[in-house]
Amino acid sequence: MNITKRGEVWHLRRRVPKAYAPVDPRREVVISLRTGSEEVARQKAPLLWDRQVETWEALLDGATGDAEARFAAAKRLAKVQGYRFLDSSKVARLPVQELLARIELTAGDEMRDPLGADSLLGGAELPLITVSRALELFWGLARDKTLGKSADQIRRWRYPHIKAVQNFISVVGDKPLADLTIDDFLDFRDWWAERLEREGLTANSANKDLTHLGAVLKRVNRDKRLGLKLPLGDLSFRQGRAARRPPFSDGWIRDQLLAPGALDGLEPQARAILLVMVNTGLRPSEIAALRPEEIRLDDPIPHLLLQPIGRVLKTQNAERVMPLLGVSFEAMRAFPEGFSRYRESSATLSAKVNGYLREAGLLESERHSLYSLRHALEDRMLAAEIDERIRRDVMGHALGRERYGAGGRLATIAKLLEPIAF
Repeated sequence: MNITKRGEVWHLRRRVPKAYAPVDPRREVVISLRTGSEEVARQKAPLLWDRQVETWEALLDGATGDAEARFAAAKRLAKVQGYRFLDSSKVARLPVQELLARIELTAGDEMRDPLGADSLLGGAELPLITVSRALELFWGLARDKTLGKSADQIRRWRYPHIKAVQNFISVVGDKPLADLTIDDFLDFRDWWAERLEREGLTANSANKDLTHLGAVLKRVNRDKRLGLKLPLGDLSFRQGRAARRPPFSDGWIRDQLLAPGALDGLEPQARAILLVMVNTGLRPSEIAALRPEEIRLDDPIPHLLLQPIGRVLKTQNAERVMPLLGVSFEAMRAFPEGFSRYRESSATLSAKVNGYLREAGLLESERHSLYSLRHALEDRMLAAEIDERIRRDVMGHALGRERYGAGGRLATIAKLLEPIAF
């Protein structure tokens, strides 16, 4: 640090880095350290230089036609100078001493950029962010929500947010967030109330839309520091007991699903995934996402080792080991590298299988679906009086209490499941 003494006061003198020339064309800056002590001056110099660099950075961020970036830069610049950003109406009501201090600071060399006055005197305008623009911004602001997720998981995470925003816009229009009122949200709620009654949907359908819409608007409001009071509370519908898919009966699995030729018309990988479900109870998406290293067919006890490889598991309990028995083992042997067709598009899997089962008359009732195979294994384990800890480990469910030990070992699980496997 090049510090020199002028009269009784020490100063910091440094060249303006080329990167900041667009916002400060001076060749060098001289910053008063406001002390006559060389020791104190050397302590203060790095801190004041860092503040100067932060000022330049904020000015660069604000040197754009993007209203959102300029507004954020104005707020950042005010903070660097030790002030809170206030809009012009609030600045006008400040005590005279603070108002004069703000005005005086804008006259400094580094604050002569128009953004300096905007930041300290409230000239920066709240950017016009519409509901659709909020969704665009949300993807970048919520990057933390996609860490570790596969492309298919990201797509499935994005879809309900897109649907919720599109539904909202269809009801109230693509309004700026600052113009949204409680009436807009109540109109959206009324629209959902009519749909629930007309289409026989569950409250969960509406509540998911409200949740995902709220996630988008709240995140943008917070991270863009808009300071809006969005009336998003107390809008959800009372949730009734969720309908549970019934399990396939043992007789139906044996005599219908596993009957010779019953599944021949189903796409081979989809057919294999269905058969793997029969004796593992794994979720269709878990089987579809399997990587080669998770498939252990040559071990003394063939098994699947579900791990967060290239994706995020549904819950921490979903990381588990699953023996391959009977028809599930045979189906997996045909695809030792996994199911490439559905690895990144598992949503199409259930639709394809359920459509085939429906057309072929292989659904035990209208309420049955592919997922009923998962519930069927759970019921067979219960009927076989398999310990709750083992059942929950197999299904990937939480135990409801603290877990002690390693749980069911592979050999133990295989021995218990073998008598109830098809």
